Amino acid sequence: MLASVPSATLIGVDGVPITVEVHVSPGLPIYQVVGLPDTAVKESRERVRAAILSSDLTWPLRRITVNLAPGGVRKSGSGLELAVALGLLAANGELPAGALEGVAVLGELGLDGSVRPIPGTLALVDALARRGVTQVIVPEENAAEAALVQAVHVRAARTLGELRDCMKGEATWPDWDALRSPDLAGHEPDHGSGDDEPLDFSDVRGLAFGRRAV
Repeated sequence: MLASVPSATLIGVDGVPITVEVHVSPGLPIYQVVGLPDTAVKESRERVRAAILSSDLTWPLRRITVNLAPGGVRKSGSGLELAVALGLLAANGELPAGALEGVAVLGELGLDGSVRPIPGTLALVDALARRGVTQVIVPEENAAEAALVQAVHVRAARTLGELRDCMKGEATWPDWDALRSPDLAGHEPDHGSGDDEPLDFSDVRGLAFGRRAV
C-alpha cells in the first residue's frame, strides 16, 4: 500500500514543502529512503523503527520504500521522522483511510516513541500554509510557534502512540493552549531599570557588518 504525507524541510532559513511517500509491498524486509536525503534522514530508519515498536505498534516485515519528493531538493534534519512513521502506519493499514488527507506533519521521534521539537517550525508551517495546507501536526513544544501562522489549524503531538489513537478517534487531542514557550508566553519585555535614554547603534563598537545588516 502507498501513503502520502505533506511535510517540509529547511534550506537555510527558508521552509520548503515536500511530500513524504511511503510504500509497503511484499518482499524481503528492507527499508530504503530515496529523494536526496542527508545522513540524518537516512539514519531515521532506526529511530522510526524503535519508536513504532516502543509504542506497541507493528513494524511491517516487508519491503518499505520512502520517497521524499521533489527528488531534486536536498532533505536535511530529523524533522521528517514523524511524517515517515505516520505514513508507514497508514500504508500498513493501522490508520483509517483518509486520516492524513490534507494534514501536514512535522516532528522528530525519540526511541521511546516521544515526539521531540524541531527548529524552524514557523518557517516550515508558513511554507506549508502558502501551499494551501490548513491543518498541521507538530510537537507539543512547537505548537504555540506554529499557531503564529493563523491560516493553519494546529494539532499537538506528544507521543506516537497517543497520536495514532487521536487519529483513530480513540483519544482526545492534547490541549496545548496552556503551553507557551518562554519567548511566546506573552511576558512583557524587560525595559531595564527605567532608563528612558534611547538606544543607538553608534554606541556599539565593532560588529560593523552586523550593524549594517540590521
